[in-house]
Amino acid sequence: MSDLPKKAKIVVIGAGIVGNGLVYHLAKHGWKDIVLLDKGPLPNPGGSTGHASNFIFPVDHSKEMAMTTLDSMQQYKELGVFTESGGIEVARTEERMEELRRRMASAKAWGIESRLLTPDEVEELVPYIDKSVILGGFYTPSVGVVDSLRAGTLMREYAIEQGALQMFPNTEIEDLVVKKGKIKAVVTNRGKIKAKYVMIAAGVWSPKLAEMAGATIPLTPAVHQMISVGPLALMEQTSSEIEYPIVRDMDTFCYERQNGNDMEVGSYAHRPILMDAKEIPSIEESAMSPTELPFTEDDFEPQLEQALELMPEILGDEKAGIRHAINGLLSLTPDGAPLIGETIEVKNLWSVAAIWIKEAPGFARAAVEWFTHGASEIDIHASDISRFYGYGRTKHHINARTSEAFNKTYGIVHPREQWASNRNVRVSPFYIREVELGAEFFETAGWERPQWYNSNETLLDEYGDQVNKRPHEWDARWWSPIINAEHLAMRERVAMVDLTAFAFFDVEGPGVVDYIEKMAVNKMDVAVGRGVYTPILNPHGGFKSDLTILRLAKEKYRVVTGGGDGARDKKWFMDNLPKDDSVTFTDKTSALCTIGLWGPHARDVLQSITADDVSNEAFPYSTVKNLIINGIPATAFRISYVGELGWEITTDMEYGLKLWDTLWAAGQQYRLVPVGIGVYGTTGRLEKGYRLMGHELEGEYSPVEAGLDRRLVKRADFIGKEAYLKAREEEPAAILCTLTVDDHTSASGVKRYMNGGEPIVTPDGERIVDSHGRPSYVTTAGAGPSVGKLLLLAYLPPQYAKEGTKLAVEYMTELYPVTVAVAGSRPLFDPENERMKK
Repeated sequence: MSDLPKKAKIVVIGAGIVGNGLVYHLAKHGWKDIVLLDKGPLPNPGGSTGHASNFIFPVDHSKEMAMTTLDSMQQYKELGVFTESGGIEVARTEERMEELRRRMASAKAWGIESRLLTPDEVEELVPYIDKSVILGGFYTPSVGVVDSLRAGTLMREYAIEQGALQMFPNTEIEDLVVKKGKIKAVVTNRGKIKAKYVMIAAGVWSPKLAEMAGATIPLTPAVHQMISVGPLALMEQTSSEIEYPIVRDMDTFCYERQNGNDMEVGSYAHRPILMDAKEIPSIEESAMSPTELPFTEDDFEPQLEQALELMPEILGDEKAGIRHAINGLLSLTPDGAPLIGETIEVKNLWSVAAIWIKEAPGFARAAVEWFTHGASEIDIHASDISRFYGYGRTKHHINARTSEAFNKTYGIVHPREQWASNRNVRVSPFYIREVELGAEFFETAGWERPQWYNSNETLLDEYGDQVNKRPHEWDARWWSPIINAEHLAMRERVAMVDLTAFAFFDVEGPGVVDYIEKMAVNKMDVAVGRGVYTPILNPHGGFKSDLTILRLAKEKYRVVTGGGDGARDKKWFMDNLPKDDSVTFTDKTSALCTIGLWGPHARDVLQSITADDVSNEAFPYSTVKNLIINGIPATAFRISYVGELGWEITTDMEYGLKLWDTLWAAGQQYRLVPVGIGVYGTTGRLEKGYRLMGHELEGEYSPVEAGLDRRLVKRADFIGKEAYLKAREEEPAAILCTLTVDDHTSASGVKRYMNGGEPIVTPDGERIVDSHGRPSYVTTAGAGPSVGKLLLLAYLPPQYAKEGTKLAVEYMTELYPVTVAVAGSRPLFDPENERMKK
């Protein structure tokens, strides 16, 4: 065994499929002087890679997960370790059949061949299924299995051949050395390695390793039970490891796959069994491997009965028995997404963790692209480890959310579905009033935000047919027609919206103008008292964020961003602070609260409670002023995300309740209504065509394509400027459009309403893909009560992005006609913006 080097450029910890994928792609990107460490032996060091079932179903409702999985499948095929078997998700209930129809839309959106099967057709492919148990199936021919250990070996060999890698198995990590906030060295039982960068790709052990450096990787090890039943006479007649399609019995949260002469049965239906990373047994203490724990039979017994019900002929064979059974460990995170990126606590210490075999090479490639170039080809912002606020990194939150999520692995999860666990973590000072008004709370970044107010139910009668109801339960789930009524009332009267979930960052100092210009696309050296909405770009010219920046003083700006993006944006802004300490950064999020006041009577309400002049002449659009409102010091920003006259009014938390009560009392003569985020974030936004980060805006699209480019480009340099200038010189490959649904009537006669994520297709159902290979799909769907239409936002290639073009949206396997109403950023409602600028 060779001696451990004294130093390395990059140390990767973990030689499972993720760590092997990292060294492979690092070598492909030209990196040298890489060291790979693992405490176990090779090729199977004892992590989840060694015992996982290793099958891949590519269809996912998440674009990010689907694209990284497709990329992974292609990489596995190139390595020669992928065996295509096909896969079927079977349904025992009509509710599940409806979910399979929804999956058909996602398959179409991401370009994955799939089709629905009758029970007879399922039986033709899997003759040992009892077809009487099921209603149908969802078949994906490209499903397959991978030899992940062989893949890892080939990946390591490639990196070694490039002269990039040294690897050291059987090497225990004892400590991570951090100095002045940067990773400096890895201490092992065989010596110390100085390192410029360290990547933790240790799966279930990742939190334990991060803790050595004073960092957090918010995941928990969790048990996933698997058994292997055999030998099976039918399987003994086959000539390879797998010849029959893999079956996922979705309603029982189980899967069954051939493994040579055996049938492997795995379950996500048992009780959540979480573990602390520090409690995972050592290699020496383990009967099999550290991640293959003793089987708890009682937990699995109900699922075995259900598997016997589905496949009685083979699983009930008296000659067969359970030949292998484990409680296998895997990684779970609070929101189910991977944890990728530099840790927020320690510079140059990266997490590439909580990644399953099916998407591992794709995420490894994306992580290396991000690490090397500052952005990845596939936008993986939903997996950015910096997305979690402090509360989200606590063991309490991790365990609560993962316990709730485990049984949803094969569950039917609505796109608007809310978490039940660990709620009421962050509440605004208005919360007590909102409860009194019957608010229906949705959660964002730990904040409880009213989505609508049940006290507004009386508005349904007032607006009658203008408030479209949704007759199908799925379309109406986690939604209320009250949202549409609130919207219409806001357009006629005046409304209050709780915006406390905003994240606020104050940046100030002698270097602040140069700094803020570098961060933002739009010109920031504006007059004091001006606010500017701006894209924030990555080095490739794609979206990193979009937000508003207020100039509060000559050397002070305030960054205002959405709560869901705040933690990521905080890291980005802090990472780019000047090294000379000429700018200070202060997170004011927990110190401030905000109320949006909008509607035709917003000025009447505000003027009645302040001595300051809030006329259009004294307080024009996009300006910021300090006001005294009923004795309360506040900052008012005249802006609108809903297309109405009004302000975002911000004050210190301790004044919040009085601010709410003051506005509420002043608004009564104008029939003021409390309005939820259903209006602010969807109906009002869609009518104005405003874009949302993570929906319309992501790293794969440019401001030109999103319709957010301005006539002129500022002289000052900014991150992504070179790519932005290039995008401006080229014809856009796609244009963001607003579409209207022309007819909601389904084949059954029930009117259906899209929820987002559905493919936009030609009138005869053909996929639409732009010249960059990006599909057209619904980025946001929602009502436009003031225009009387359901509105969809979607990117379309230029030949389709023309007003009046007739297309279709595929929803639950049916086509619904749509029309391109707007190509570009012109609002559908009040296109000249007269209402909010008067």
